[in-house]
Amino acid sequence: MHSNILSHFKLNDQKIYEILNRLNPDDWFSSINKDNLDEHFLFTKLCREIISQQLSGKSASAIYARFTKLFPSEDIDPQILVNLDSQILRNCGLSWAKVSYVKDLGEKLINKEICLDSLNSLSDDKVISELIKVKGIGRWTAEMFLMFTLGREDVFSFGDLGLNKGFCKVYGVESPSKKYIQKVISKWSPYKSYASMALWKSLEE
Repeated sequence: MHSNILSHFKLNDQKIYEILNRLNPDDWFSSINKDNLDEHFLFTKLCREIISQQLSGKSASAIYARFTKLFPSEDIDPQILVNLDSQILRNCGLSWAKVSYVKDLGEKLINKEICLDSLNSLSDDKVISELIKVKGIGRWTAEMFLMFTLGREDVFSFGDLGLNKGFCKVYGVESPSKKYIQKVISKWSPYKSYASMALWKSLEE
């Protein structure tokens, strides 16, 4: 990990620093190639995000594997997706709601109602505003996309159950108010994503 990130938390939040210092956070975002975030890649990632919502990792991977076999390449083609019979998607294991969500994503991309190519140049808030135009994509999904697809380093999701549990565990509090959480995490910027990862990891210890 960049020494400046560890130094930042050592200075601003000892609890997060201690977690990061005993883990290996170097590879958390290392697989993200910020120079290769083209429209096809981002569309494919968003389809996976939608399919994975509220599912275990194993279930999501199995459904996604069946879903990808409907397409001739690793990148999901929005036009092919939109033209697929909904029952075929349902047979892969998608709920009817998720069938409508991925089709809405494809339609909005084809109709240029959203522009994925521009996402990497937008601010975090503007990326969220763009993504939540799509049925089935809420703020939480957009925040996970910011962190794990775009590699943004300053993201914290108030709507994430794991982060809330981790926060309570690390700081020894019960049912903290949003105002209290905001006060604590304000010290994390510009590296909230690393602190978020630390909170998730704390639940595994």
